[in-house]
Amino acid sequence: MTLDWLSFTLVDLFDIILSALLFYYVYRTLRATASRALILGIFTFVLVWVIVSKWAGMILLGGILDELVGTGMLILVIIFQEEIRRFLITLGSTHRWRFLRKVFKGDESAQEEQRCVAALVLACMNMARKKVGALIAIEARQELTAYLHTGEVFKAEINARLIENIFFKNSPLHDGAMIIVDNDIRAAGCILPVSNDPNLSKDLGLRHRSALGLSQATDCLVIVISEERGKISLAQNGVIDVDVDIDTLRQRLDAIYAS
Repeated sequence: MTLDWLSFTLVDLFDIILSALLFYYVYRTLRATASRALILGIFTFVLVWVIVSKWAGMILLGGILDELVGTGMLILVIIFQEEIRRFLITLGSTHRWRFLRKVFKGDESAQEEQRCVAALVLACMNMARKKVGALIAIEARQELTAYLHTGEVFKAEINARLIENIFFKNSPLHDGAMIIVDNDIRAAGCILPVSNDPNLSKDLGLRHRSALGLSQATDCLVIVISEERGKISLAQNGVIDVDVDIDTLRQRLDAIYAS
């Protein structure tokens, strides 16, 4: 009797880690876009298939489930084609290497990020006080390239006065969303996907629904300033927090730049 399970190598360790990461990313992608019942249904089917085919050795039922798994994979690819595309984009995103830039730039990078956070906080404070409506999306790990080209694409340093001028009610770009990538404004007047969440309060308008819609599709942070109430809201990971204070805004911005 051999004890092959004792021959555990570094390759086996990496195999386990990579497999765990793969399942984690798949679960996180499904959790953000699919219903809980669908996720549980998929995992339940896979569990039953493994028990019947691999452990119990039921030939007839196992053969039927094997055929269903073969065709089911194609069906899942069709159903989750957008999620698979987003998953692949996330893997290839340059933001996954952001930490390398921070290592090489050191204090200079940290100071620039703090300057951007301060400018955003100041602009949001002023617009909220003046009841100027605004919609600002800050890119995280998942790229927002697809949404950039729905508006006017340009590149400018993050500046409080510039942000306020773009969202001024007579500006031609004030109705759309501003998209920020790293330390630059990359586009304005952009169109975002609108959420159809029935649980969203009827008091919240199109800006809030657009912010929630983009946060459901990506991992970005979206800032909304209500034109009617002069309040700041934040949408991220499919959840919208209404009427947040300035300290919360600053903390969330610090977190998105630190990611």
